[in-house]
Amino acid sequence: MKNLLKLFVILAPLMLFNQCKTMNPKQWHPYTDLPELSSLSEIEYPYQVHHANLSDGRSLAYVDEGSGSETIIFIHGLGSYLPAWKKNIEELKGHFRCIAIDLPGYGHSTKEPHNGMMSFYADIIVDFMDQLGLENAVLAGHSMGGQISMVAAMKHPERVKRLILAAPAGFEHFTEGQKQWFRNVMTVRGVMLTRVEDIVSNLAYNFYELPADAEFMITDRIAMRSADDFEAYSYAVVRSVNGMVDEPVIDHLDKITQPTLIIFGENDNLIPNRFLNPGPTIDVANVGAQAIKGSKLVMLPKTGHFLQFENYQRFNEEVISFLKPR
Repeated sequence: MKNLLKLFVILAPLMLFNQCKTMNPKQWHPYTDLPELSSLSEIEYPYQVHHANLSDGRSLAYVDEGSGSETIIFIHGLGSYLPAWKKNIEELKGHFRCIAIDLPGYGHSTKEPHNGMMSFYADIIVDFMDQLGLENAVLAGHSMGGQISMVAAMKHPERVKRLILAAPAGFEHFTEGQKQWFRNVMTVRGVMLTRVEDIVSNLAYNFYELPADAEFMITDRIAMRSADDFEAYSYAVVRSVNGMVDEPVIDHLDKITQPTLIIFGENDNLIPNRFLNPGPTIDVANVGAQAIKGSKLVMLPKTGHFLQFENYQRFNEEVISFLKPR
């Protein structure tokens, strides 16, 4: 009996492999027939896309929905794009003017090379505001977008009224050796050659439980690999990683004077970094909340890193309460 069990253990993986080879690939790989894109600008967006011509010649793509006494500029995270905010814009546009942008190198924005520094992005936000005639605005940033928002708030305090930080990067301390690890791991070739299986798993890791309606983020990321400007996008992603570690904000958080709402998912798999600084997310969240004077910290249960999408109802409620205090 023991020998038969051992034989089964050996043969079972081979039997499964043989079965997979003979199956219709569409049964185990559902993303084989996606349309090819010639440009990332062909990705469909949920709202009308506008373009702002910046002072350095770049064109920044954005959507502009709703109206109200407050204007919110939504800034996406690393490797993402403005549709990541669609569940928030749909609700919040009934209360505020909601503007979501594609950062330079991402989405529908132009792909001229840049250094990816957080201060570069912060200046881009202010330049963008100038083109739209906005004296000031509320900045809402997710992950890397949160770090960009904090830099903008410190560098251009008169232009940033309030901050909404959704699972922001920047609250975590990294040693010089850890920073070099990021630089070594993230390469343009590595981003470009990411396998479909890894694209799916990487996105799933952003959630406590991957919502079915988040699949567009997977299909868009797979489809963009055929685009002529995909290499430029990959370069922007790599430079952005370098920018985050080269311009940390953790030692300067006390300089943020704007009213600040900080929201984290209790089950964030990305913050803190599970390889370098494993531990509970609440510890990192508290570091930022204690350093930013007068900030409000909200922890969302059963919610991962992409909290504004996964738990959009609570996120939207907290934003409305923060900007329209009762």
